[in-house]
Amino acid sequence: MRSIFLLLVGVLCCSTSVLFIKASGLHPAVLASYRLLAAALLLSPVYFAQVKKHRASYSVRHLKMTLLPALTLALHFISWAQGAQLTRAANASLIGNMNAVVIPFLLFFLMRERVSPREIVGTLIALVGVLWLASSDLGVTSTGLWGDIVCFGSMLLFSFYLVQGRLNRDIPNIWLYLVPLYAFAGLICLVVATFVAEPFAPHPPRALACALGLTLMPTIIGHSILNMSIQRLNGQIVSVCNLFQFLFAGALAFLLFHEAPHPAFYGAGLLVVTGAVLVIYSSTVASKRAEASTLPESAT
Repeated sequence: MRSIFLLLVGVLCCSTSVLFIKASGLHPAVLASYRLLAAALLLSPVYFAQVKKHRASYSVRHLKMTLLPALTLALHFISWAQGAQLTRAANASLIGNMNAVVIPFLLFFLMRERVSPREIVGTLIALVGVLWLASSDLGVTSTGLWGDIVCFGSMLLFSFYLVQGRLNRDIPNIWLYLVPLYAFAGLICLVVATFVAEPFAPHPPRALACALGLTLMPTIIGHSILNMSIQRLNGQIVSVCNLFQFLFAGALAFLLFHEAPHPAFYGAGLLVVTGAVLVIYSSTVASKRAEASTLPESAT
């Protein structure tokens, strides 16, 4: 139960991302660069400790392996901040956490992992929910619709980033992968920011506080807890609990910004969660069958 409680704390921390983005008022590229570079700086002691520990097996090749994921993560954070500023917090969080629905298809195209009929049905159900959500914003404001579209594209980028992480599993330690990745992604965002904004201009204390909160709460604390939960709990439990980020984000946005979700959000959210749970369940069943088939006959 303590592990479940800790997981829910991590999900709550991750759900604050959209709130800090909305409250900051910073340009998306500037905010993304601050968030990533600050995270890399704060985690650098952990990184250098792991470099010392894995000196014999860690090489420049491993650093190069983080470059493509860093580019993907940079594009994700910039587009996520942009989309979150344009649409409701609940919408952004719901669409942004559809990774469980998309990843099986990316694994199929990139690694030829089989996609089951249930996963296809679950994905279609979730997509109907997203289309319903987007169509409800079309009747209210084109800005909200554009924000939904940008958040969907950002979710696809994040899913691709997660799959790239799976392809780089031979890096000796997770921090030897994440910290350079955050640093490279932050530098990419900073380069983009110099062309579209003023990253080195003075900013209001509130904006800087939001950038620091974004670094600490969802990036370092939230994601670290999710990574630890994956090691201690069943992956299906973590994936299903993570879906409830949009409930936390919607409730906090209502309390802090008086931002009420559109009535269509509730039905659309139910469809997205139903589809995602179906995909997660199907993936878990397939994984258990694959493990059982590899066991010796005497063990089964």
